[in-house]
Amino acid sequence: MRKSILAAAVAAAFVSPVAVTTATAQAAKPASPHTFTGNVSVVSDYRFRGISQSYKLPALQGGFDYSHASGFYVGNWNSSVSGNSYNNGAALEMDFYGGWKTEFSNGIGLDVGGLYYYYPGSYYQTSANTGKKKYNNFEVYLGLSYKWLSAKYSYATTDYFGLTGAALGNAVYAAVNSNNAATGATTGTATSGSKGSSYFELNANYEVAPKVNLVGHVGYLSVKNYSALNYTGYKLGITYDAGFATLGAAIVGTNAKKDFYRVFENNGAATTGKQVSGDTLVLSISKTF
Repeated sequence: MRKSILAAAVAAAFVSPVAVTTATAQAAKPASPHTFTGNVSVVSDYRFRGISQSYKLPALQGGFDYSHASGFYVGNWNSSVSGNSYNNGAALEMDFYGGWKTEFSNGIGLDVGGLYYYYPGSYYQTSANTGKKKYNNFEVYLGLSYKWLSAKYSYATTDYFGLTGAALGNAVYAAVNSNNAATGATTGTATSGSKGSSYFELNANYEVAPKVNLVGHVGYLSVKNYSALNYTGYKLGITYDAGFATLGAAIVGTNAKKDFYRVFENNGAATTGKQVSGDTLVLSISKTF
């Protein structure tokens, strides 16, 4: 016993005070208020608000996010898009966003911010081919969440993806070019803009088993001055966290008027094209890191 006590005393004498202090400091080091994440995914069809942006073909997507413990965040997300839908440019969508979010003591979350959709180099000719119109769009949004449910309202402060009366050949939504009867496509004048358009959505993400989630979405698009383009979009799917990636499958579609949501090849050739608002199965594989 005496020998054990002596050995312990000698051992204690040789323990570095610096080492003890360092270990204690490391254990007590506060978590960083900064968080950086990235993401990458491949989808069988890029659907935005139920409408195909990739001509019903696969798309590569990815981005990064920064958030602060105060609730402030900024980020960038990118996706390949169809050159038939977004003419003359890089066939690329780049989204830049920022905002602030918090959660109250009752579990309700609040999210406010803005999002800019940018399509490098892309533009379309006006219906009379007298000018160019860019697809770029800016929206502000307000979101609420509770547990696995969320709601969001987005409001366009610019013409909605460039849509004006002079741009009824707009391939963003294939909104009635000269090959389709333009009458009835607008409730405004030939030069009416679409600033003030809005999208309201409800979302659900519910865990039904470990690593397995059911996802649902329903949203309503209201296009200012172009009521014929209004529609309801929906999504119902499932995701599985396989460890190496998250796998997903979902049925996505809308009740949009099909004649108004048709994308033509070669910037408007009437003999070719696809209707891009119908129901489809979207498969995805994604990874967050």
